[in-house]
Amino acid sequence: MAEILKHAVPKAEVTASLGQVRETVAGVIADIRERGDKAVREYSEKFDKWSPASFRLSEEEVEKIVASVPQQVIDDISFVQEQVRTFARHQLNSMTEFEVETLPGVRLGQRHIPVQAAGAYVPGGRYPLTASAHMTIVTAKVAGVPRVVACTPPIRGEIPAATVAAMHLAGADEIWLLGGVQAVAAMAVGTDTMEPVNLIAGPGNAYVAEAKRQLFGEIGIDLFAGPTEILVLADEHADPFVCAVDLLSQAEHGPDSPAVLITTSRELAERTIAEVERLLPTMPTRDFAEPAWRDHGQVHVVDSVDELYALADEFAFEHVEVLTAEPRLALERMTQYGALFLGEGTCVSFGDKVIGTNHVLPTRGAARYTGGLWVGKYLKTVTYQEVTNTDAQTLLGRLCGRAARVELFEGHARSGDVRAAKVAGDELAWNTA
Repeated sequence: MAEILKHAVPKAEVTASLGQVRETVAGVIADIRERGDKAVREYSEKFDKWSPASFRLSEEEVEKIVASVPQQVIDDISFVQEQVRTFARHQLNSMTEFEVETLPGVRLGQRHIPVQAAGAYVPGGRYPLTASAHMTIVTAKVAGVPRVVACTPPIRGEIPAATVAAMHLAGADEIWLLGGVQAVAAMAVGTDTMEPVNLIAGPGNAYVAEAKRQLFGEIGIDLFAGPTEILVLADEHADPFVCAVDLLSQAEHGPDSPAVLITTSRELAERTIAEVERLLPTMPTRDFAEPAWRDHGQVHVVDSVDELYALADEFAFEHVEVLTAEPRLALERMTQYGALFLGEGTCVSFGDKVIGTNHVLPTRGAARYTGGLWVGKYLKTVTYQEVTNTDAQTLLGRLCGRAARVELFEGHARSGDVRAAKVAGDELAWNTA
């Protein structure tokens, strides 16, 4: 049985706050549908205090902004993007197209076609999340998307130069200094100055996530997203200081970011809690990390490693860090997670910033049914069929007629009948002409 040393606030309190978000987002989307660019500008002025002559950066403006970024930053961005690009290429190579002859003269095939336009939302607000440009834009370009529209908000009225540089180096075709619901809605429905996209990817705050949710179906999205989550799995061999540091590394994302520890050692649990409390007062991001830990932090103590992994799967968290004596055991025992980080030499922050796997991952239990953003998300897997053998045409035509009539689909049945009649002379009793 698990013992809970630290509880989070009840879920009802969390979900209650989403109602106002949904109402606000619906109003903004409806307004942008009706008034287009004028509404986009008004919301940008209201929420970001930003109203330039054009939200889209020209090539000259991009070049000037990129030139202002220190060379070390450019080099680091380029290195990280190459890690993301390499992993995405391996993912792409794992997806095969094929054509197979299932019967003589019956050819069935599969192709992967990229969406023709994708939107990449790169969050700003308090933090310039440069790494999100790598994850959304680089991956889309590896998939072969011909047009990638990248949006990021200004930060306190300033242009986030490093983020613009990351977007440019990643291969964005259009870079817009536009954030929030207004950016997502503009990319989805289009305006006089922005052509709509087919799919939008990228993380964001509760309003951005809700905008993507409400627009899903009209456009594709990467996944339904919520606050960043971290789950640390530890046994008695783990270092409580490392556990505490890593829990807080994700808590700083926002005041609603869950940080959870499950361990087989009560001593480690207590020492980790003590380390968190010791580290928090001096964290520069304490104003986010402290309420996140206070309201959404949890610590569970379980009796065995088997119970550890079983409980971890119930959480189905975005990031799962495994700090146990045999971390690779998680690959065999766990099935519900966004990404695993195995052993003390690895950390969630590597995945967020530098290692090459994608950091746009499922939250709020979505790991029960989906993985994170990957190159395949930008591809449509489609099929084709061709029948060139008359015997096969006769066989399938007659079979289609019988199968369709079982379902009372007479029109379908007649399409099959015609194929058999054309090559085998079958009588069409229903054709009275």
